[in-house]
Amino acid sequence: MSDVSLRLAESRDAEGIAECIRAAYSIYASRIHDLPAVSEGIPEAIEHSRVWVVEREGRIVGAMILVPEHDCMVLENIAVIPECAGMGLGRTLIGRAEQDCVALGLREIQLSTHKDMPENVAIYSRLGWKETGRSGTKVHMSKAV
Repeated sequence: MSDVSLRLAESRDAEGIAECIRAAYSIYASRIHDLPAVSEGIPEAIEHSRVWVVEREGRIVGAMILVPEHDCMVLENIAVIPECAGMGLGRTLIGRAEQDCVALGLREIQLSTHKDMPENVAIYSRLGWKETGRSGTKVHMSKAV
């Protein structure tokens, strides 16, 4: 991973983050018809949340939006462009989320994913996440840190 860098996002990164998220979720578009508009609200997220980006050769190839709450960290979104899948960038971002959680004195990270993304549920499970419930099309998961 020596040719990539991880840093907090700045306002100038909003469109690059949105492009990254759209590319990452494009692989699901044909099979998930109720996929929410996951690339909206990026400028607000940068301003009010913890948004991390992974850059490679000056391009944002990964992004993560974290929202600290009073008792946990919420992983709102995590995305890696398809051509960088398998490089460990998602694992790096999750590791950063865990570090942020600990630094803020929080003991748990929570997320929701879509039931029609079973590969994501499997990845999170391998990384120590536990399914905590389902509602509609959402699969809720958490991880103690």
